[in-house]
Amino acid sequence: MRIGELAERAGTTTRTLRYYESRGLLPARRTERGHRTYDESDLRLLREIRALRDFGFELEETRPFVDCLRAGHPAGDACPASVAVYRRKLDELDGLLGRLRDVRDQVAAQLLRAEAELPQGPAPRCELGAKTTGGTET
Repeated sequence: MRIGELAERAGTTTRTLRYYESRGLLPARRTERGHRTYDESDLRLLREIRALRDFGFELEETRPFVDCLRAGHPAGDACPASVAVYRRKLDELDGLLGRLRDVRDQVAAQLLRAEAELPQGPAPRCELGAKTTGGTET
């Protein structure tokens, strides 16, 4: 298949495919006339890349999965290098989750402090949202 058909079937653009080719992730086979040509295995590579990218993997992190598929394995994560990338990504995500928990705890503490300091009387008027009609508030 030609580059336009592959892009359409993979749900991407020809520009993206050319970029993947330049990065060595997509093979660059050419016809006698110089046109790029692809097959179903290339579509499978692109689907693997896209799925990983949707999960937040950087493009370079997809390389072991692509290499694994190119080596003839039934899945991109059937190789030790792919499993190592999964482990690194999980460590990264665990770190982010820890930082998010810390931020959440800080915001919760600030909320408790702010609520405790609120005056007990009637709520103060907020002039920001008040609308006026002819000099009187509505």
